[in-house]
Amino acid sequence: MLPHKSDGTKKPQFTDFEGKTSFGMSVFNLSNAIMGSGILGLSYAMSNTGVILFIILLTCIACLSSYSVHLLLKSAGVVGIRAYEQLGFRAFGHPGKIAAGVIITFHNIGAMSSYLFIVKYELPLVIQAFLGLSSNTGDWFLNGNYLIIIVSVCVILPLALMRQLGYLGYTSGFSLTCMVFFLSSVIYKKFNIPCPLVPNGSNHTTIINTTMEEEGQCEGKMFTINQETAYTIPILAFAFVCHPEVLPIYTELKNATKRRMQGIANVSIMGMFVMYLLTAIFGYLTFYVNTESELLHTYSKVDPLDTLILCVRVAVLVAVTLTVPVVLFPIRRAILQLLFPEKPFHWARHITIALCLLFVVNVLVIIVPNIRDIFGIIGATTAPSLIFILPGLFYLRIVPTEQEPMKSRPKITAACFTAMGFIFMSMSLTFIIIDWTTGEKRAGGGH
Repeated sequence: MLPHKSDGTKKPQFTDFEGKTSFGMSVFNLSNAIMGSGILGLSYAMSNTGVILFIILLTCIACLSSYSVHLLLKSAGVVGIRAYEQLGFRAFGHPGKIAAGVIITFHNIGAMSSYLFIVKYELPLVIQAFLGLSSNTGDWFLNGNYLIIIVSVCVILPLALMRQLGYLGYTSGFSLTCMVFFLSSVIYKKFNIPCPLVPNGSNHTTIINTTMEEEGQCEGKMFTINQETAYTIPILAFAFVCHPEVLPIYTELKNATKRRMQGIANVSIMGMFVMYLLTAIFGYLTFYVNTESELLHTYSKVDPLDTLILCVRVAVLVAVTLTVPVVLFPIRRAILQLLFPEKPFHWARHITIALCLLFVVNVLVIIVPNIRDIFGIIGATTAPSLIFILPGLFYLRIVPTEQEPMKSRPKITAACFTAMGFIFMSMSLTFIIIDWTTGEKRAGGGH
């Protein structure tokens, strides 16, 4: 009995330390990795699909994301590896390892940049409102470029220097609490903003004529198909990208098993599914056809001095700021796997990589005036790769044919899943090229 027990305790250990993160903290971290700025654009997405079609699409993509995590965990369990880049190495050698590392790095740098862009543009407005200023006075504390540097140094960097991702469970929990407050406010405002809207002081800028109600402008559409509808599928798919964080969280999980980690993924995806759905429904049913691509901006047009919406802006800023360190961890791990695969942990490397990453992201956000096209290319290529293509290819290559033949149902399903990723990628790139050629600016969704 004793030798069997000893083997059982050592088998799950894939790293040089024992996982100590609880189930609940792991759920917080993975949920925080899923939750992104894209939640602000889901109501707009619903306005371009209708309620029923949106629910169908959201449900399908949540299920596909859960299945994708299953493929990753199954591949990791077969070879005893819990690093995305090492799975790429086992499946395709060094090219696979490099491809996985580069994809994770570019995708997460894009995500970090999108979060800091929100800080850059929203934090000055919040400070301006708290100071009672009617316009930006040009002072340094109202300059978004200075503010993102201050936030990066004072808040993000100390959290990014944590040695293990599990330590961020508390900040992730607080970040999710802020987003729950955001959701609660959206639900509350649904019953306090009339349609058609009533002017609310001289600052009110969006007034709906009473004739609109007769034209059906204050009625929710069940099904809607227009030129924006095709954008909804990539937006929703990108909203569930959490796969670079799955294996690091799995590594640090206490009593780690595939079933336990799959449970964490399912709980996290289900929780975000509910939050996404409620936010989209109540936001859309507040403004209907007047819903804008950024939900908070729509509320501000109704009443720029609304105290509750000001508090919601602060909550969203806190949430996205606390998400940046969680997204940074997989990038650092990818860099370490690519450049220092055999080196043990060293604080100098750990700190230097974090500093360099934050420096690069800050420079991107400060220098690039319109990073929308860069995000578009990165999102159209890396998000389908992380959700569909890489997990499917890893599964096909790593799971031995003796265990599951290529003509078995699991392998066929994984092959179809991979093919779907290439379709998503082609479709997204096509939309971006159409945007460039026609000069139209459509609303996009961040992660």
